[in-house]
Amino acid sequence: PTNFPLIDTLLRIANATARDYVIDLGSGDGRINIAAARDWGASGIGYELAPALVQESRELARVAGVAERVRFSERDLFEADLSAATVVTLYLGKRVNLRVRPKLLAELRPGTRVVSHDFDLGDWKADLHIRLRDYGSQVFFWWVPARVAGRWSLDLDLPGGGRRAHEIEFTQQFQELDAQVRASGARVGLRDLRLAGDRLTFIMMEEVAGAFAFRRFFGRVVEAGAAIEGWLRHENPGRPTEAPFRMVRTARAEPGPSGAWTFPAKG
Repeated sequence: PTNFPLIDTLLRIANATARDYVIDLGSGDGRINIAAARDWGASGIGYELAPALVQESRELARVAGVAERVRFSERDLFEADLSAATVVTLYLGKRVNLRVRPKLLAELRPGTRVVSHDFDLGDWKADLHIRLRDYGSQVFFWWVPARVAGRWSLDLDLPGGGRRAHEIEFTQQFQELDAQVRASGARVGLRDLRLAGDRLTFIMMEEVAGAFAFRRFFGRVVEAGAAIEGWLRHENPGRPTEAPFRMVRTARAEPGPSGAWTFPAKG
């Protein structure tokens, strides 16, 4: 089992709070859920196949005074309902992690935090990877990424007046993005794209009146993936500092890699 100081580290990296619902897959004696409730005020559920461990977890939760906030279920983790989670914890082994990965992507909401003791999720690269020398362990952390692959429309006011329509097409591999953008005959490009859960940031470089304007965008995926809303900051000297923006999805595409977001797997 994961030792108690390491559990504290896992929950700190996941930034657990009293607003969170923590699901532990393969919960053993329940120590992660109990610590999340006792030390951080979170609620949640642990899924475990061994009946004796489920019973022990319930008794330990009662002794710790958190039985009203945490539950334990004797259930195969592949049959568990993950939709309520804001944090998911894993200590399953590499092969099981890879089997559960499409379930995480298919069922968890964008922005859900996933933290794993020692084992990664293959080519879904961690957003944060820490080696803990004191414990001889590793911790991997991911935000579940929003699905933004496809085409989007964006209208922007131009410096000095006027308005320009933009079409942006994102291709996506897990949280990694590439983009192509077209805008009414002007030279325009995106760089520094970063998708962290449901939050998207990038810099747009756009030709305006023979010079390039630079805008930094800070957006959030909303309306079940139909729009991205937020604000932008002009990086050029002498421009207004901030303005709101809204992008609307005009066509959806499947994020990659193929089949990674489907559970159960097709075929």
